[in-house]
Amino acid sequence: MHRLFVAIRPPPGIRAQLLALMHGVSGARWQNDGQLHLTLRFIGEIDRHRAEDVVGALNAMDFPVFEIVLNGTGYFECNGRRTTLWAGIAPSRPLKQLRDKLENAFRRIGLEPDHRVFLPHITIARLNAGTGPIDDFIADNAALSSPAFAVENFDLFESLLGSEGAHYESVARYPLR
Repeated sequence: MHRLFVAIRPPPGIRAQLLALMHGVSGARWQNDGQLHLTLRFIGEIDRHRAEDVVGALNAMDFPVFEIVLNGTGYFECNGRRTTLWAGIAPSRPLKQLRDKLENAFRRIGLEPDHRVFLPHITIARLNAGTGPIDDFIADNAALSSPAFAVENFDLFESLLGSEGAHYESVARYPLR
């Protein structure tokens, strides 16, 4: 079984900007450089044959290069507990169109649709019950922004779970035109 997702890796300068933010919240499990990505579609655990179908669908994708921009910070919560700190992405029509195109391609090969609302973000920290307050971090970084950066490709990643958390390996890179 392979645990797969499709994501955009921000360029080195954007990753460095995000890494520089990662302090000031005790007990936060900050992401490392190799973990920084914008998930377009989580696929989940699939067998080798279905993974080959995913690769075929991605090989057939055709989409133009476009730009996106970092925009603010926020968090996700589950059952009233804050679980994730993230850097947001400014609303982008091309980004949503790419996400929709992926979703349609995956539906054609028989994957279950992803019913979650697409909220483009880059996870910067995982939080747990022992994590300190995050309100100051959110306030201090509310105006996070970046220069526009080009999205020239996306990757199919495999998520490998270990005792230190997830490690992501790019299985294939797909260039945009």
